[in-house]
Amino acid sequence: MRIKNEQLKEFIQDAGLVKGESLEKAFGEAEKDKKDLGDVLLKNKLLTQQQLGELYAYILGLSFVDISKEKIDPQVLKIIPEPIAQKSSIIAYKKEDNELQVAMTNPEDLQTIDFIRKKTGLKILPRLTTEESIKHALGQYEESLEKEFKGLIDKEGEEVEVKKLKEGEEPATKDLEKQARELPIIKIVDSILRHAIRQRASDIHIEPEEKDVLTRYRIDGILHDTMTLPKQVQSGIVARIKVLSNLRLDEHRLPQDGRFTIQAEDYKVSFRVSIIPVFDGEKVVMRLLPEGSKGFTLEELGFWGENLERIHRAIRKPLGMVLATGPTGSGKTTTLYTIMDIINTTRVNISTIEDPIEYRMPRINQTQVRPEIGLTFANGLRSLVRQDPDIIMVGEVRDKETAGLAINAALTGHLLFSSLHTNSAAGAMPRLLDMEQEPFLIASTLNVSIGQRLVRRLCPDKKEKYNLTKQQVEDLGEQIDLERTLKVMKEGKVVSKTATWETIDFYKPVPSDDCPDGYKDRIGIHEVLEVTETIRQLINNRATTDEINEQAEKEGMITMMEEGIIKAAQGITTLEEVLRVTSEQ
Repeated sequence: MRIKNEQLKEFIQDAGLVKGESLEKAFGEAEKDKKDLGDVLLKNKLLTQQQLGELYAYILGLSFVDISKEKIDPQVLKIIPEPIAQKSSIIAYKKEDNELQVAMTNPEDLQTIDFIRKKTGLKILPRLTTEESIKHALGQYEESLEKEFKGLIDKEGEEVEVKKLKEGEEPATKDLEKQARELPIIKIVDSILRHAIRQRASDIHIEPEEKDVLTRYRIDGILHDTMTLPKQVQSGIVARIKVLSNLRLDEHRLPQDGRFTIQAEDYKVSFRVSIIPVFDGEKVVMRLLPEGSKGFTLEELGFWGENLERIHRAIRKPLGMVLATGPTGSGKTTTLYTIMDIINTTRVNISTIEDPIEYRMPRINQTQVRPEIGLTFANGLRSLVRQDPDIIMVGEVRDKETAGLAINAALTGHLLFSSLHTNSAAGAMPRLLDMEQEPFLIASTLNVSIGQRLVRRLCPDKKEKYNLTKQQVEDLGEQIDLERTLKVMKEGKVVSKTATWETIDFYKPVPSDDCPDGYKDRIGIHEVLEVTETIRQLINNRATTDEINEQAEKEGMITMMEEGIIKAAQGITTLEEVLRVTSEQ
């Protein structure tokens, strides 16, 4: 679908959807880079996909539909086969008599419309829709996991040849190889992987129990039971995953780590595999790492206001350390990758030493830690500084040797990023002191420390308002500085200037078909501690975490809990979710 930039600009001006100056700037960018004006407006968040879609529909003289919240009749949906629907971004969503209404992102694709008309014998009525609507509808092609597995197990599970073993006996390698290549096992493993991708899971757990095998997905940070499989397929599933990951089939007593990638038309995902022996067999955990997806921005990760400014000040410096802190799974690596993406220009050489390399990034030299051959974080970092880097990223500072080398690299003209397992931003300094680093070196190299957690997002259209009672406000006041947090919200125009804690709207999740828990996706809550002169003095005096945190708050640092509560007041998440993740400290 092609609408000329000049034509679109005129319609936007007539409709008054974008201010003149912003529109001119976007138009200039589109013309300079030879891009569609609509794409530039979306990128700069000057229009939403729906607004742009409605505008395109008006210009083309078509109807616009939003099917992102519709449950489409499966019989109607399947009139257009899934491969065609995916390839041409077209969905059949309503049929009346001999008329079929289809939602498309490109109604000018006459070839596809004609093909469907000839195939179905129906009159095709094209409607314009958004890519998000198409993506939502494509998910409806998927059968439920329960139903699909039931079919696989009932129809084909009996075909898996299982050799009876004596107690303590392990299957022969040739038997495992045979099982791993049998069609039922391949289909079961493929279904586990495909549904995990469709449900946006971050991890898959396959856990052997006494009489069966439990499959669980971690979705938005929470583990959900997905399916219970018969015990007879356990060894075959593990063998299949070992074959995909190029791991040893005959090793059952030691942990093994591997990796594999699967690719379809609409996704490419790497799976980081960890297999470990447990009492009832071997447990498999796979981390899903989507590849080729667009990078994040700091704003999309949840950074805003003064926190955002502090990070930008720190990464503009030519040298020093930036540390991301938090527990496992709190998004530290994603934050560091996003920062590196911002500063990844042709003028700098960026090198990393990681365990594991989670995402491949162009123009960045990424090295995988290999302790079994002596390539540790410390040894890798020693080599990296001889590679003429401007910027170095160390996946994690785990020991005093790596900490010492990292600080030395930051002292000698490098900008260094890394992560630490501490509960708060202020905890980074005492943690480095525990690693026997000199206080004056920490004070002179550390630019900023970022503490973070991930909270689940409320589904945008499914939430219920409520206000806090006086008692709830008092309880909240025991955990945060109410006056300071309210002031920040008023200054940031999150609430009105006359708002009080009793009048601020908070929200509860409302479960729906799309959001079974009332939540979908996650966002970060952060605290960003900038190392000022007073903080340096505290580090030199070997101050405690509490002392550093107290001073940082005096200097304007918003704590993670306070920022989480601000996001709850914005309707992004809930108070319960903020308290859940911050109480883990």
